[in-house]
Amino acid sequence: MRHNTGIRGTQPRRNGGTRDRARDEEFIRAVYDKHGVFLLRMTTGLLRGDSHQAQDFVQEAVLRAWQNTDILNPEAEGIRPWLITVVRNLVIDGYRARLARPPETIDTALNAMPGPERMEPALTKKIVREALSDLTLQHREILVHVEFLDQSVAHTAKMLGIPKGTVKSRTHLALRALRLALAARGYTP
Repeated sequence: MRHNTGIRGTQPRRNGGTRDRARDEEFIRAVYDKHGVFLLRMTTGLLRGDSHQAQDFVQEAVLRAWQNTDILNPEAEGIRPWLITVVRNLVIDGYRARLARPPETIDTALNAMPGPERMEPALTKKIVREALSDLTLQHREILVHVEFLDQSVAHTAKMLGIPKGTVKSRTHLALRALRLALAARGYTP
């Protein structure tokens, strides 16, 4: 039994390399309709809640899929792991790029402070985000899939291409590391 990976046969374009605009728009719509919400939620979790950067990464992943329309099928299930891999690589590249350059300073940080009625949830959210930043990318990724996206162990294993037992052990270790990171900040859930 063959599994449909979403990779089409690699046939050169008949029209000498020009693109069909209607086909391109249909492809992009199909990718967003079928995988957009999932990719955005997953990427936002990997980026510890930065939805703006997550949108940029998802858009870049769809752009890269569009550049490979000759070999990718947006309706096949196999395209989702391909898109996840692209997004993961973009997140890793972004993280490495931030380490390679000096930190940016922003004067508008005080303007974004919540009022007293929203201070407690905002403070909790900030502590959890900081604690998540102490975790490895693998641990954050597992927590996003299992806890944030509420996916089963089997589904997470399939999406990440790792054994179920690895998902279970990484989840256990990630939760333990998160508890330690929270405790180090004086926060006990």
